[in-house]
Amino acid sequence: MNRTTNLFLAAAVGVSLTLTLSACGSSSDSSNSSEAGSGKVGVILPDTKSSVRWETKDRPALEAAFKAAGVDYTIQNAEGSADTMATIADGMIADGVTVLALVNLDSDSGASIQQKAATQGVKTIDYDRLTLGGQADVYVSFDNTKVGELQGQGLVDCLAGRPSNVVFLNGSPTDNNATLFSKGAHSVIDATPSVKNVGEQAVPDWDNDAAVTIFEQLYTAANGAVDGVYAANDGLAGSVISILEKNKRAGQVPVTGQDATVEGLQNILAGTQCMTVYKSAKEEANALADVAIALAQGDEPKTTSTSRDDTGNRDVPSVLLTPKSITKDNVNVVFDDGGQAKEEVCSGQFAAMCTAAGA
Repeated sequence: MNRTTNLFLAAAVGVSLTLTLSACGSSSDSSNSSEAGSGKVGVILPDTKSSVRWETKDRPALEAAFKAAGVDYTIQNAEGSADTMATIADGMIADGVTVLALVNLDSDSGASIQQKAATQGVKTIDYDRLTLGGQADVYVSFDNTKVGELQGQGLVDCLAGRPSNVVFLNGSPTDNNATLFSKGAHSVIDATPSVKNVGEQAVPDWDNDAAVTIFEQLYTAANGAVDGVYAANDGLAGSVISILEKNKRAGQVPVTGQDATVEGLQNILAGTQCMTVYKSAKEEANALADVAIALAQGDEPKTTSTSRDDTGNRDVPSVLLTPKSITKDNVNVVFDDGGQAKEEVCSGQFAAMCTAAGA
């Protein structure tokens, strides 16, 4: 915890917190502090479909960070609707938030929310995804180009130098992170002479069901001559694996992933997915809390770098954290950090696989 957070803690001694539930077309949590002038933070998560992480990891990590700092907060989920996100944002601004953090569903709708917030004197933070053309005061995320580089290198390593045809299953075209993931992966894979790109498509809204159809079409178009798959996250990887299983090739074709979900880690243990990328929700949530608290207190938040927004023609002050590549050999990294519970991942048929992996 940084100096700014400690100052806030000192100012919040004796403040009582209450946890209430509110609704605005989505699930929500809020905590109210009685201290006047301390500021209030609103966080809008994007959905519950693209990844389980938002509700199972980010929400509890954010709640813990804000409660520990004694900060007044509210967290809601837009459930994949840009209109719902705009409505939630309007409600939070009307309710007096002084700092608004959001994971945009697309840059245009995110930028509109930030523009409205700015007219009301509300500071904004881009959480996890950069809003192109937006007005965020700070961007908090992981180094997403590095995420893609880890995925690309993971796939190349799993292919072990064999001449290979690879398919790219990218994330949502409206998510700037997906663009950065793909850019990072291409920088490694395209530079590998033994690997050939035989098909590539983005998956709208990170929809895992749509990904099944999209990958099957790519697989068919390549006449089944697919030796490796770049899948942008674990959800998409699961969709790919379902088609490989249908064609009796699961475990023979390396597949990448991201988020270190329970399913993703189990697929790695089972040998149907070759790697994933772990981004600690606890680390990211704590970084967001530090920035939000500093802004709420009128202080200058500590940043580590800048991120280029070509649409807005500006460099956004950023906190970019370091992701980790996870394979069967180091799944304990996720367990040790609390990213997933070992007993959940290593349950049932996966218990022996965890033991064999040294987990």
